[in-house]
Amino acid sequence: MNRNGLSAVLTVGVLTLLTGVAYPLAVTGLAALMCPRKASGSLVFRGDRAIGSALLGQRFSNPAYFWGRDSATLPYPCNPSLSAGSNVGPANPALLEAVARRLGALRSTDPENASPVPVDLVTASASGLDPHISPDAAYYQVRRVSMARGASEEAVRALVETRVEGRTWGVLGEPRVNVLELNLALDERYP
Repeated sequence: MNRNGLSAVLTVGVLTLLTGVAYPLAVTGLAALMCPRKASGSLVFRGDRAIGSALLGQRFSNPAYFWGRDSATLPYPCNPSLSAGSNVGPANPALLEAVARRLGALRSTDPENASPVPVDLVTASASGLDPHISPDAAYYQVRRVSMARGASEEAVRALVETRVEGRTWGVLGEPRVNVLELNLALDERYP
């Protein structure tokens, strides 16, 4: 091998070790030291068992729980390996059918609720894995959840209010409620 070829092979080898091994290990190590919960996937534990992640939506269908956004990964609900948008545009009849189906499911579990249904409860999120709903979507479900749990609407509404997260850094995004964390708080307060 000539001198230029050897130099090229050594350069690729050194850069591969630096950028492909040393740098990722250093960043992972720093993340584990500085913010261990986030570095490990923001796992949510019940006792010593991981039951989910605060970053990934989970499907709840029991009327005693708050429901999140529908997943575009169906028929495999909230499967991170299938994360993708639905790619169904507003002119596509499939979108109207999906919205009507979701609206029917919501209305059938609480037929006396005449409030307008928040849009995030009848549309899928862009990734199909959104762990949050809007505060309006949570408040819409208070009546159903309180009836199923045998709790007062005021108490369940107050619990929702304690779980509303503000905008990131006060300016980014919208207020939101993490569905998994809200449901865990609900289980603690009203088992």
